[in-house]
Amino acid sequence: MTPARGSKAIRLHRELTAIWGTPPGFGQFKAVNHTVVGKRFMLTALVFFAIGGVLAMLIRTQLATTDSAFLDAAAYAQVFTMHGVVMMFLFAIPFFEGLAMYLLPKMLGTRDLAFPRMSAYGYWCYLFGGTFLIIALIAGIAPDGGWFMYTPLSSRVFSPGVNADVWLLGITFVEISALSAAIEILVSILKLRAPGMSLTRMPIFAWYMLVVAGMMLIGFPPLILGSILLEAERAFGLPFFDPTRGGDPLLWQHLFWLFGHPEVYIIFLPAAGALSTIIPTLARRPLEGYEIVVAAILAMGFLSFGLWVHHMYTVGIPHVALSFFSAASGLVAIPTGIQIFAWLATLAHGRPRWSIPMLHVFGFFFVFVLGGLTGVMLAMVPFDWQAHDTHFVVAHLHYVLVGGFVFPMLAAAYYWMPHIFGRQSVQHLSHAAFAMIFIGFNTTFFAMHLTGLLGMPRRIYTYPANAGWETLNFISSMGSFVMSIGFALVALDLLLLALFGKPFRRNPWKASTLEWAAPTPATAYAFASLPEITARADRLDPDSLGPKLAAGEGYLGFVRRERMEILGVDMVTGKPDQLIILPPQTWLPLVTAVATGTFFALFLLKLYWMAPLAMLLVIGLFLLWTRTTGLREDENDLDIGQGVALPSHVQTEKPPAFWALTFTLAADATLYISLLFGAFFLWLSAPNWDAREMVEPNLLLSGMAGLLLIGASLFGRAASSAGPRAAVQLWLTALCQAGALSILVFMVADISDLASRHASPASILAVWTHAALHTLMGMVYGLYGLWRLQTGFVSPKRSLDLRLGRLWHDFTALAGLIALAFPFILQALPAVGASP
Repeated sequence: MTPARGSKAIRLHRELTAIWGTPPGFGQFKAVNHTVVGKRFMLTALVFFAIGGVLAMLIRTQLATTDSAFLDAAAYAQVFTMHGVVMMFLFAIPFFEGLAMYLLPKMLGTRDLAFPRMSAYGYWCYLFGGTFLIIALIAGIAPDGGWFMYTPLSSRVFSPGVNADVWLLGITFVEISALSAAIEILVSILKLRAPGMSLTRMPIFAWYMLVVAGMMLIGFPPLILGSILLEAERAFGLPFFDPTRGGDPLLWQHLFWLFGHPEVYIIFLPAAGALSTIIPTLARRPLEGYEIVVAAILAMGFLSFGLWVHHMYTVGIPHVALSFFSAASGLVAIPTGIQIFAWLATLAHGRPRWSIPMLHVFGFFFVFVLGGLTGVMLAMVPFDWQAHDTHFVVAHLHYVLVGGFVFPMLAAAYYWMPHIFGRQSVQHLSHAAFAMIFIGFNTTFFAMHLTGLLGMPRRIYTYPANAGWETLNFISSMGSFVMSIGFALVALDLLLLALFGKPFRRNPWKASTLEWAAPTPATAYAFASLPEITARADRLDPDSLGPKLAAGEGYLGFVRRERMEILGVDMVTGKPDQLIILPPQTWLPLVTAVATGTFFALFLLKLYWMAPLAMLLVIGLFLLWTRTTGLREDENDLDIGQGVALPSHVQTEKPPAFWALTFTLAADATLYISLLFGAFFLWLSAPNWDAREMVEPNLLLSGMAGLLLIGASLFGRAASSAGPRAAVQLWLTALCQAGALSILVFMVADISDLASRHASPASILAVWTHAALHTLMGMVYGLYGLWRLQTGFVSPKRSLDLRLGRLWHDFTALAGLIALAFPFILQALPAVGASP
């Protein structure tokens, strides 16, 4: 770097740090920057991983010998359940969320994610929800029904304590974080890429995360719905899963595994994305078959939603359906195999460096392929019937998840830790740590295949001496302790890297992806100026690009009005189309997360009458987020450098907020469809579904509510152009929503007693409640739009707030009309599931 370029880079660095940097001291709690939040996610997930590992050691200690008295049945049930909960919900998903938040802006050539405050809010929800679960474990009231919480054992009758409530409320709290991350990642990848980075030039990791975020958006709502319905059954007696009152325990399994099996691929694909980034760098060759790998990712994301019955072969599914799901379970191996062969081809055509990350890549290949083979075995119905609920399934699960996630994440840690800390690994302990993890893991779980084939059930806390399982269990337990020591050595090794690693200037791996053009350790703003991408983003030259960007020789290489500015681009072509102004750092994400946690805590404490007050507080706090967003007057297009000027995002047709609400409504629609599916599933299969228990629909009230919903949608649409009559139209929108809300609340209250007697009115109550909540938010949207209009934030050129309201009103009208027609449809159905 020349002296002139160096002095300019230093000056620009100071100016940008003053705007983007996180304040010291208590100001750290205001941090919303993607680098800070991403590191917090990863560090917190690793802490939970350590807790989950300790719980695993307690399980293996208990099972090492026959008739062990180390843990009693109650303690073992809590430890077993919390091990699964911690590893699945508190480690795997949050860790890759943090990695994605840290890496994606740097890989995409931008300065931050689309909604930094939402990322911070998601982190605090994750931290509070996870801590909530761990405190319950310490207090002895942790969930004890398995990480899957099958009904009816998790119902109030069989689990009268708060243990199940802790799972239902804690997991739902954590899932808020996951959904917010999914929306954040989707919008950021689609709209915040560097100029010129079309979809066909995106780094492969971004493709993986795009598909994963879409899967999270569709896969998580069924679990959230199931948790809400089960908590409603436990708290208010609504019998969705009670077969004596028209419910069916199998409904829980369907809703859970609609989330649970896609989750396996949600966990695997980010790790595969890391491998697709690391392997080409270490092989010193671009990824082979980039286009077909992208197609394989898309295919895997699609196929993963057709596999949920893979976990339910033994519950009495008709043979035709078993054949379909068995075929789909085998078919998903094809896109997985395509990726593996692409990685092998890249290594075969390159000149691999046997560094520490490559050792863990080798561990992945060995372990994951074996897990895939046993997965194909379990996909076949006859074999699954024999091995179902044995330790063979436990071994398969760990071979897939540890092989498919933990080994790649260890490779990613050694690969990207230099980026995080600006230091290269000392690697004194790395080889020994890998060897102990690899040997210990295979010793532990290969033996479990054998105990499973010998008939040892899963989830038992003791077994008799004459079962013939003790020797293999003792071997498994010894291997687990060797593996634990290996993980402890990795933690120590990474700590030594952070403290005593050798400093370097840039790109120690000689990679060709854009994150290595950013300063290391990473700055708050990522790039001093934004690059123009003219080639595929895994074929760049970070060594020459980095100094140019640091000196401001790209887009936005300057500071303007102390605003945090980034670029929005066309989703397909990558052409810049808007200047996005991010809001400043604030305490509000933390405060809003505390209020959200209060809502769930009130439910746990059975203070149901106070919970709506906490929810209103949450809504009010979210409205406070908007005080500093938007413009009070129209602006001309603003210069972004390189002779290009762009409009502010609030003056464009489809800014990030538009897409965020669109994706939110897609998740909402998935939850709603799952609710309707649940009702029709109960009608079709549940015992005691008797038409005499049906609600008598009120045609007059339903018609009035429907007309009000249609009116709200029409008035909301008319107001969205911010014309001269917008204020009146917004008042009418809010009044229509309030009228529809009043009718729906009356209808819900009218059937509340009947709903506890049978699942059919309970299903109607649930659908109407969904509609009522949306009309409440519709009223809020109408009044909020009126407030923004009167305070000068809305004009015909700046009508974003009103257009967002239009989206909500349209969705509410459609969902509400379906809800109002729902009891008429149920009444017309024959009593298929009725008892004779």
